[in-house]
Amino acid sequence: MKHLRWIPLFLSVAVLLYAAKPDSWTVLTGQNAWPDSAKLVPGTARKITVKDLPAPGVGTPGKQKQVERPAGAMPKAPAGFTVGIYAETGANLPRQIRAAPNGDVFVVNSQQGSVSVYRGLTAEGRAAQTETFATGLTGAFGINFYPIGGDPQFVYVGNTNSVVRFPYRNGDMKARGAAETIIAQLPSGGHSTRDVVFSRDGQSMFVAVGSASNIDDPDTHPAEFHRANILEYKPDGTFVGIYASGIRNPVGLAIHPTTGELWTSINERDNLGDNLVPDYVTHVEKGGFYGWPYFYIGGNPDARLMGAHPEFKSKVIVPDVLVQAHSASVGMGFYTGTQFPAEYRNDAFAAEHGSWNRSIKAGHEVIRIPLDNGKASGVYQDFLTGFLDANGNPWGRPSGVTTAADGSLLVTDDGAKIIWRVSYRGNGK
Repeated sequence: MKHLRWIPLFLSVAVLLYAAKPDSWTVLTGQNAWPDSAKLVPGTARKITVKDLPAPGVGTPGKQKQVERPAGAMPKAPAGFTVGIYAETGANLPRQIRAAPNGDVFVVNSQQGSVSVYRGLTAEGRAAQTETFATGLTGAFGINFYPIGGDPQFVYVGNTNSVVRFPYRNGDMKARGAAETIIAQLPSGGHSTRDVVFSRDGQSMFVAVGSASNIDDPDTHPAEFHRANILEYKPDGTFVGIYASGIRNPVGLAIHPTTGELWTSINERDNLGDNLVPDYVTHVEKGGFYGWPYFYIGGNPDARLMGAHPEFKSKVIVPDVLVQAHSASVGMGFYTGTQFPAEYRNDAFAAEHGSWNRSIKAGHEVIRIPLDNGKASGVYQDFLTGFLDANGNPWGRPSGVTTAADGSLLVTDDGAKIIWRVSYRGNGK
């Protein structure tokens, strides 16, 4: 098992994977698994493993010129699925998205410091109503409802430096009271997103806090205190402890609907080359250590830390699903509807926002992760693609995903300023 990062990668083959969901896929492995965003095709399956990791190199920043959405341009989904516009958000840049128990859709506009609510469907599949639920937030990203279940009393919002909550009853499209501060101080600066989810029993609140830097050593940089962590609190804001650590930037959080396990979608470190370090989506073990900044994807040392903490090597957990490096994995969720085929039920979906530190573009898609009784095999599928123009410039940047009340999948896009709706019609209808 020594020196896995030095193993040559000249063998790249497609293998046939047999699994319960779906029955059989052709899965790209090895170097063939490393995608170019301009060539993504919906339905393509990939599996990146530890043995595929190249030797560390030097980052080669690519050109990530954001352009306007070309007239008529639409994302692409696998056969049988239809993509439409659920809402055009105007000046707002929509990011995290979650559906309330009554079916209303709440969207956080991070740059604007606001939360929007969308309700219902027109005959064309668009939101029938929209309102501004709250304003005056600071770099907000996370949003959730508490108590969990069908009758929440509060909407919680993760600001970049705090967690607040608004009094709420099902059907409210405007906050019925002022924000109450639940966590007064979270580390700010650096990675700014603070997602918020509650355990299935409602006893714990998890808050994602990314690192302040790329690879600063927490031993010598106080700014990294309580960072690159998922922190655990009680719903009243009482600090419980560090739930998991060594997770460079755990942007999106989600609770699996049947196992109750906490999952996260993360951005790994930069400047080690086009294919290092893979981003990942994984269930999170309590007390687990995922390597940052000393190691990555198991016991692979980051030489920039000069051999610090060799005793941590054996403790590093290898994540469930490795995603192409520099994809910038952001929001995630589980498909809980019944509109999609049965094999999609409880599968994970993650928004790959697209990053700058790769000579060939990565991300700019939504991926599907097939799960078997809540367990991942390491395979992921390109599900929603087509966010680049004919010149390879990104016009769209997926940010969040949620299941709508009708069973469609809603995807926020803070590049195009659109919320996309993916519905299933079957047989291309």
